[in-house]
Amino acid sequence: MAAPLSDGERRKQISVRGIAGLGDVAEVRKSFNRHLHFTLVKDRNVATPRDYFFALAHTVRDHLVGRWIRTQQHYYERDPKRIYYLSLEFYMGRTLQNTMVNLGLQNACDEAIYQLGLDLEELEEIEEDAGLGNGGLGRLAACFLDSMATLGLAAYGYGIRYEFGIFNQKIVDGWQVEEADDWLRYGNPWEKARPEYMLPVHFYGRVEHSPEGVKWVDTQVVLAMPYDTPVPGYKNNTVNTMRLWSAKAPNDFNLQEFNVGDYIEAVLDRNLAENISRVLYPNDNFFEGKELRLKQEYFVVAATLQDIIRRFKSSKFGCQDPVRTSFETFPDKVAIQLNDTHPALSIPELMRILVDVEKVDWDKAWEITKQTCAYTNHTVLPEALERWPVSMFEKLLPRHLEIIYALNQMHLDRVAALYPGDIDRLRRMSVIEEGDCKRINMAHLCVIGSHAVNGVARIHSDIVKNTVFKDFYELEPEKFQNKTNGITPRRWLLLCNPGLADVIAEKIGEDFVTDLSQLKKLLDFIDNETFIRDVAKVKQENKLKFSAYLEEHYKVKINPSSMFDIQVKRIHEYKRQLLNCLHAITLYNRIRSDPSKSFVPRTIMIGGKAAPGYHMAKMIIKLITSIGEVVNNDPYVGDKLKVIFLENYRVSLAEKVIPAADLSQQISTAGTEASGTGNMKFMLNGALTIGTMDGANVEMAEEAGEENLFIFGMRVEEVEALDRQGYNAQEYYDRIPELRQAIDQISSGFFSPRDPGCFRDVVNMLMHHDRFKVFADYEAYIKCQGQVDQLFMVRAVPTASSMAADSVQPGPKGDGSALGITELAVASSYTY
Repeated sequence: MAAPLSDGERRKQISVRGIAGLGDVAEVRKSFNRHLHFTLVKDRNVATPRDYFFALAHTVRDHLVGRWIRTQQHYYERDPKRIYYLSLEFYMGRTLQNTMVNLGLQNACDEAIYQLGLDLEELEEIEEDAGLGNGGLGRLAACFLDSMATLGLAAYGYGIRYEFGIFNQKIVDGWQVEEADDWLRYGNPWEKARPEYMLPVHFYGRVEHSPEGVKWVDTQVVLAMPYDTPVPGYKNNTVNTMRLWSAKAPNDFNLQEFNVGDYIEAVLDRNLAENISRVLYPNDNFFEGKELRLKQEYFVVAATLQDIIRRFKSSKFGCQDPVRTSFETFPDKVAIQLNDTHPALSIPELMRILVDVEKVDWDKAWEITKQTCAYTNHTVLPEALERWPVSMFEKLLPRHLEIIYALNQMHLDRVAALYPGDIDRLRRMSVIEEGDCKRINMAHLCVIGSHAVNGVARIHSDIVKNTVFKDFYELEPEKFQNKTNGITPRRWLLLCNPGLADVIAEKIGEDFVTDLSQLKKLLDFIDNETFIRDVAKVKQENKLKFSAYLEEHYKVKINPSSMFDIQVKRIHEYKRQLLNCLHAITLYNRIRSDPSKSFVPRTIMIGGKAAPGYHMAKMIIKLITSIGEVVNNDPYVGDKLKVIFLENYRVSLAEKVIPAADLSQQISTAGTEASGTGNMKFMLNGALTIGTMDGANVEMAEEAGEENLFIFGMRVEEVEALDRQGYNAQEYYDRIPELRQAIDQISSGFFSPRDPGCFRDVVNMLMHHDRFKVFADYEAYIKCQGQVDQLFMVRAVPTASSMAADSVQPGPKGDGSALGITELAVASSYTY
């Protein structure tokens, strides 16, 4: 194991971590040794580092259990309105450090582990990420759970316990290769299986209509086994629950085959049922209409709604009835938030339970359903919208199809009454899309079945109202809201950047941890030399630490005093990693044409996963690695420029790279990125932002002052105007020599000498069918990056006074705070 920290390093008390009492340390040591012995059945002679991690995880978990039970008892006694956050993704990352932070145990554990001759950071590195998400949507769900627990809300996260999460990305010869993420291989110390709450979920079958009502019969049953994970609030004794369902075949599964005598085959077929929770679909902003995915969506919804109704019926509520029988008060006690359309089947499923099972009148059931459900839209990209074939529903969920048809008929009758004769409006607003292959538009189902619909940043919510749901907005404008996304400052500041958190706490106290508006108090210190120096020192330490990590894990040596220019997010054409590539090539060409000239040294780092079936995204990764191959091995370039692809970007890597960033790249085509949350994480950690007026960047620029961000490129209106006029990439290629040179190099095989035609698809796309107009923003982007260089040069003068001056003196864009202090002070506006 690595050498333990020196006494001086170890004993530096990080104020926001809480001071460790001697009793606490002794208790942690005792508990650790007990778990090593009794839980892991090991002694110090044979224990592995992984055993030590598990012993510590169980020790920390012990501190959660009492609070967890008491929180749930409290909810049962008080019967508050409960929030159910339904999501097919929860991108949780690691749990150990987050739990220590939220329980105020970090210093006690640090000291105890040190006394045992071990290194806490090394044990933390052993934990697998819970990678049960693709990107922003799944990470938002995780941040919300932390924030709701910290606010003391009675909230539950409901999703699927995927056996395999988002794939591990390996880069082989510059190409992405996917590897299964067997995250449960060694067990998960944080989850508790609850077989006593196992529930049946039905598929297939047929519908019987009789005078007594409707029955869904001859179904195939899959069992949903719940696994509960504690979600601790920050130092408030609240511990909420995330309940993830795992699919189990019932013991009589395929009994018919038993009778035929093929017992072995029947047992092996149990896998078919259990495949439902086997693997996370690795698509971000893309709809793939596979039957297994539809099964996953119904599986989580059917199990969750049974659970919600059981809890609603059995909750104590100030009277002697053993159970609630009336559903009148259901919307007063239950809020179901649909994280995108993936859990949209909650709407017909709640209707089915109320009408078919609980015998509630249809109209009453519809009112209850609408008042209970609310829907968050996450994207306006057409390829991401879920549109399921009616034929698939007919086979898999026949009763739900009937209910959807009936709901759609009610909806269209209402529209027809308000807009007589407007057949085109009826077609546009229908939940059922007619055509060769009839489809169910899940977004339309969500809008008609919810009392509130929100976008995830102001500009996105406006686009939703004016385009995708324009007709629905005209019908019910009061339904549509904005809820700009946020991030949890516990994980994204306290946990990942304790040095910065400590510097802040020294100046303004610790209240900012649960109230980021307090960060505005930092504005009083932007000309305080000590503060500026301390913030700069923390950033440099973070950069040195990340440089060492890169050297160890990626075998690349980088210049820690260079500008760390970072773009980490899913690889997608709309996020325009290609624009970043063109800048890197342009910088390279400028250095090559005049190597003796003074250049601001940059380390450009790009990271992110491409969906396995997304050819262009995989080509973009290959291009990035190929540019790096040429640039990083050119002796003329040396330390002036490095291009690095960060392999296997995930939550735990984000926690390392974000605190080390100087520049955050948020450069999507205006109108395409619904919100973005990485933008907020970088800002909260004192990086400057270069970005377009898209997603939450717009509100960030408004709060911090546009002059404190590097804003460039077309606005939404200009993009729309260019669409109307017709985007012609050739014009830009002909007019801009540096752009033409870069494209010619990519095209000619300069970056792929062994396969000159390697990037023909990329060039062809950029020149002939680029939906995201990379060339149209190239000039503005290159110019803006020049301003970034100028400001970094000013900042690089190593005196406290120049740093202090720099944070208040106008830079090339006006009042540019090179250290990100101003941005940090106002980042609070986007966080929960």
